[in-house]
Amino acid sequence: MRVRFGRADNMKYTEFEFKTNDGTKLFAREWQPVSSRLRGVVFLVHGLGEHSGRYANLALKLTQAGVALSAFDQRGHGKSQGQRGHSPSFDRLLDDITCFKNERSKCLPGLPSFLYGHSLGGNLVLNYVLRRQPQFSGVVVTSPWLKLGVEPPTLLRVLVRFLSKLWPTFTISSGLLLDALSHDPKVIKAYQEDPYIHNKISLGLLTAMDCAGLWAIKNANQFNLPLLLMHGGGDKITSPEGSKEFAASVPENCTLKIWRDLFHELHNEPSKEEILNYVINWLETQSKRQDQ
Repeated sequence: MRVRFGRADNMKYTEFEFKTNDGTKLFAREWQPVSSRLRGVVFLVHGLGEHSGRYANLALKLTQAGVALSAFDQRGHGKSQGQRGHSPSFDRLLDDITCFKNERSKCLPGLPSFLYGHSLGGNLVLNYVLRRQPQFSGVVVTSPWLKLGVEPPTLLRVLVRFLSKLWPTFTISSGLLLDALSHDPKVIKAYQEDPYIHNKISLGLLTAMDCAGLWAIKNANQFNLPLLLMHGGGDKITSPEGSKEFAASVPENCTLKIWRDLFHELHNEPSKEEILNYVINWLETQSKRQDQ
């Protein structure tokens, strides 16, 4: 494992690498509080085309509250190995979450732990809980890719699924609407200039995510962990209606928060202070319940 340490904004910052079950090297980073007692840890799974380094503002808020943020670049993303925008299978992505959790849990034992997923990562996190039944104090999901903001025609969906069986590694543009990420133009500019961001997705991954999103909605009644599910009401990238459908079927302890008129990256909106404080308050509530 290669490790690099640093301190900034009163946080201890660490970079490291770990190997997955198939030997792929994934890059990871972690932020821990310096001046306060460590009270919990959040494991984050990022979205399509981006990387873990885009969550430094979330890390700052969490560490101020005494919570560490541990995140990794998914295979095919950021500084990690793998074909850009592709995974050998959906299960492999779920396996990577397990590898990462096991890697960090050894270093952060006995703390309340939470799983956090955004967009594509939100799809993965919801499916991870439904399929793998992990132990966490709670789950936070923002703008999950359960359904797209604009659903493709049925014929196109069938064609993509057929072609994905013939050539799953074939890569196309993700077609991401940059202006729909955030109302903050600085966020858009930083995204455009980030050398570790890409706009690629393979036919195999596209099909896997589409199927997994619909499967998660149908099986949401099996979700068994406390869940904070948030979506921007003005999100044009992933569908707020998909989040509403999922939340409506979760049997208990699900908080659905639709932020009116906000876009896809809630943590990067101009009103992010209010949003991140909402997340932290929810985390603290769940931690207290665990202590009781």
